[in-house]
Amino acid sequence: MNLIASTVYLAVVVSAADPLTTRLSSPDYTSAPPNLSTLANSSLYDTWRPKAHILPVYGAIGDPCMHYTDPATGLFHVGYGHEGASGATTSDLVTYTDINPNSAPFIREGGINDPVAVFDGSVIEKGINGTPTLLYTSVNYLPIQWTVKYTKGSETQSLAIATDGGRNFSKLEHGPVIPSPPFALNITGFRDPFVFQSPIFDNILHTSNGTWYVAISGGIHSEGPSVFLYSQYEQDPNFETWEYLGQWWHEDANSTWTEEGWAGRWGFNFEVANLFALDGEGYNPHGEIFTTIGAEWSYAPIVPQVSDERDMLWVAGTQKLSENGKLEFEPTMAGFLDCGRSAYAAAGKEVRESSLPSQTSGAPDRFITYVWLTGNFYGTLDFPTAQQNWSGSLLLPRELSVGYFDVVDNALSREKGSWRIEAEHGNGTLTLATLHQEIARETLGALKSNTTTHFIQPGGTFSSSRSLNRSPNSTHYILTTTLNFSPSARNNSALKAGLSIFSGSHESTTIYYQFSNESLVIDRSNSSAAANTTLGITTNPEVGKLRLFDVPNGSNGTAIETLEFTIVVDGGVVEVHVNGRFAISTWVWSWFEDSRDVGIFVEGGEVEFGDVIFWEGLVDAWPERSA
Repeated sequence: MNLIASTVYLAVVVSAADPLTTRLSSPDYTSAPPNLSTLANSSLYDTWRPKAHILPVYGAIGDPCMHYTDPATGLFHVGYGHEGASGATTSDLVTYTDINPNSAPFIREGGINDPVAVFDGSVIEKGINGTPTLLYTSVNYLPIQWTVKYTKGSETQSLAIATDGGRNFSKLEHGPVIPSPPFALNITGFRDPFVFQSPIFDNILHTSNGTWYVAISGGIHSEGPSVFLYSQYEQDPNFETWEYLGQWWHEDANSTWTEEGWAGRWGFNFEVANLFALDGEGYNPHGEIFTTIGAEWSYAPIVPQVSDERDMLWVAGTQKLSENGKLEFEPTMAGFLDCGRSAYAAAGKEVRESSLPSQTSGAPDRFITYVWLTGNFYGTLDFPTAQQNWSGSLLLPRELSVGYFDVVDNALSREKGSWRIEAEHGNGTLTLATLHQEIARETLGALKSNTTTHFIQPGGTFSSSRSLNRSPNSTHYILTTTLNFSPSARNNSALKAGLSIFSGSHESTTIYYQFSNESLVIDRSNSSAAANTTLGITTNPEVGKLRLFDVPNGSNGTAIETLEFTIVVDGGVVEVHVNGRFAISTWVWSWFEDSRDVGIFVEGGEVEFGDVIFWEGLVDAWPERSA
C-alpha cells in the first residue's frame, strides 16, 4: 500500500534540507494561535514532533514496510515508505540509526518495472546468493483505488537485492517476477507482497519444507476483498518463478466479522496483509495462524463510493483444502490492531532470538509489528505540513502473541467478538483467547528507565474529576494506572471514568471508559486551540470497543475485570494500551504552553483508581541525529 494509491492525494512541498538549520523562531505558545498556514516553513517543526518514535528527518513517513534482520550483522532493519522506501537499523528496538544520511531512500521509483512508484514489499533475509532480497510492488500507472476501474499492468511484483549493508537495494535487470494479477479477475488492487515460510502450509499443500510463499493484497470488483496466495516454484533459488495457489482468503464486499463492531468491516479491498503464526510466547511457525490486514471500506453498503475509511485489523483462523484443492482461510476471531482512525498499514516481521535486539534482552522468537499513524488522514486534510516540514509517525513497536485469560461463563464471554473460547472448565468459568499485544519489552523498559523525572501520584476512590497534585512539565512521558469498577457500574449508563491529559486554561483531552457502549474514548473536542484558527487539524473523538469481562474473585465471587492503562504521550502522539489486548492511538495538537496537567476524570458514579505513575523524558530514538 502507498498513500498515492488513493484517489485523493495532496502533494506537499517539504524541504530536504536539515530542518535544524532552516527553522525560524518559534511561535508564541502563551497566546492564542494564528492561522498556522500563514507561518514560515518549518516554524512548527518541534511543536508536536515525537522523540521516541520512528519518523524521517523531514517529509511524510508513509507505510511501515520491508523490515528484516540482517543475517550478516544481526541488526533489525525498519523500513517505511518515504520517497520510495527509507529506513533505519536498530540493535535494541529503542534507538535507531538512519540507513542513509538525511533519511534518503534505499529504493525509489524510476526503473523499467516501476516508472511511477514503489509500493510496499517485504524481504527474504537469505535470498538470492544468501543476500537480503526484496519483493515489492512496482507501479506503472496511477491512480489506483478500489472505487475506480483498474488499469491492467498498474501493479506488478519485482525483485531487488541489498547492497552496501542495505543502504541500497539494486533492482534486478529483468521483468517483474509476478507480472500480472490472476487471470480473468476484475481486481480492485494487487499489491503489498508479504513473503513468509510456513511448515503448516508445507504440510497441507505437500510442498517441500522451507518453501517460500507470498500473500498479495487486493480484491475483486463487486465481490469483495481478497488475499491472493503464491508459492515459490520448486524452491527456485532466484525467486523468479511463482505459482498462483488461489484466493487464500476472500470476504463479501463491505461485510464484517460482527455487526457489534468488535472488528470493523472487511470493506472492498484488502491492503498490507501479513501472515504469521503465534503461540502464547510469541512467534512459532507451528502455532496458530494470524494475519494483520488493512481494510478499505465505505458507508455505502454495496455501491462503491469514494471513501477514506480504513480499519487496521487482526484476524486468526484455520485453513483447509477446498474441494478444488485450493487452500482457504476461515476466521475464528478478529479485532482491531489499533482503533485509531489514523492508525493503519501495520507491517511486521519475525525477530528471532538470534537477532541483536533479542540477544540483548533475552527475548524468544517474536513477531514485531509497527503501525503507521498518518498525520493528515491519508492525505485528505489540508494540514499545515509545510510549516511542520514532516507528516506522520510509526507507533512504538509491538510484540504479538496469543493471549489467554479466565472469565466468568456468561453471555458476555460467549458473544462473538474479538476473542474465542479456548477452554470450558465446567465450574462456571471459561478461558478465552485473543491477540495479545504489548509495547516491545526493550522499548517499554527504555521509556521507563531513561527518564528525567519519575514520580507517583496516589490513587483513591473518586466520584468527581480533579487535577493531580503534580503533572509532567513536558509532552514526553509515559504513565500507568488502574481503574476498578463496582459490579453496579455495568448497569450505569452515565458512568465515565479515566484521565484528562494536555489540560490547561484553554485546552484539555480526556481518555475515558464508559459501560454504556463498552468503549474507550479519546475526547479531543477541546484538545487544540489551533483547530479554531487552522484547517486540517482534527478534533474528532477516537472510539474503540473494549469489553471488561466478569472475572472470578475468590470464594465463588465475581468482579469486573480491572482496567489497566498504559498511556504514552510523545509530542503530539498519544498511544493508549489497555489490558494487553487493546490499543487506540491518535494525534493531539495542543497549543498552549500551560496545557500540561493530568487529572482524574469521573462522571456519573464512583471509581477506584490505582496510583498514577509517571516516567517523564522518554528516550531519544535518534541520538545520531541529535549529535
